[in-house]
Amino acid sequence: MLSAIAKLLKVLNSDDNPAQVALALVFALIMGLTPLMSPHNILILLLVLVIRVNLSFFILGFALFSGLAYALDPISVRLGADILQAASLEGLWTSLYQSSFWRFMAYNNTLVMGSFCLSLILALPIYWAAVWAITRYREKVRAKLAQTRLMLFVKSTRLFELYNALN
Repeated sequence: MLSAIAKLLKVLNSDDNPAQVALALVFALIMGLTPLMSPHNILILLLVLVIRVNLSFFILGFALFSGLAYALDPISVRLGADILQAASLEGLWTSLYQSSFWRFMAYNNTLVMGSFCLSLILALPIYWAAVWAITRYREKVRAKLAQTRLMLFVKSTRLFELYNALN
């Protein structure tokens, strides 16, 4: 547990591109909010492994968004039902359902459709908020935090030894 926290702190304090960490959170958002066994999650997992994103933040974000998904499920189901029952989209859904691929993707399920659409709606705001927060943390908070008494205490703990061992 301490080594995982140390890895997360190392990523925040490193000079890695904040966009990599933010992209990991966006992928975690999509995978965490949608039902785990949805076929599109295989594609997300492949993208995480192929594209250079931070796996520690992906795993942390996945755990966070999976827990948040239970609270957002009623909203997701309602959104999915509204999208699937829209009269103007009825022809589209009928034609897509005629294909085996789209039936396999299970977008005719209100929870899958609603949670996928909700995650896409939240993807850009989460991305830009994460980039902004990481940039501000590195510019302003990191230097001030290093000078506090709390940080002097933390530097004397085992967590800090693990953090330094990662360098």
